[in-house]
Amino acid sequence: MARIILTTDVAHLGGPGDIVEVKDGYARNYLLPRGYAMTATKGAERNVRTIRRTQEARRIRDLDHAKEIKQTLENLGTVEVTAKSAEGSKKLFGSVTPSDVVNAIKAAGGPQLDKRVIELRQHIKTVGKHDVRARLHPNVTVDVHLDVVPTRA
Repeated sequence: MARIILTTDVAHLGGPGDIVEVKDGYARNYLLPRGYAMTATKGAERNVRTIRRTQEARRIRDLDHAKEIKQTLENLGTVEVTAKSAEGSKKLFGSVTPSDVVNAIKAAGGPQLDKRVIELRQHIKTVGKHDVRARLHPNVTVDVHLDVVPTRA
């Protein structure tokens, strides 16, 4: 059995900063390579408070907090996302990711969100207007309106 410290939420295991024991193969082949955990050493155990503090800043605390964030996102209106595209083409190089959406919301003056709350209905691979859903709480969702604008590569 391996002792590890979780750095993110892992289903059926725990949350960030939790020290858990898992089978060696699960830790070595899944959790550690993906950055979901780190080996529990004495130095790493001292960093648990820092891990919890950074995750707490991103976490939505309760239903009232989720409703406040929903109102803030609705007041933002249309959020502008820049993505690389070819000259004269509406197609993007690659696609817009949830991380891009979270960064654009933050740049537009919105709250810092975790990228896992963003739900893309389909891949965004073209310039123009798109809608994505943010699931802030099991009972609170909000549609975020995006305007994807090109930057030339």
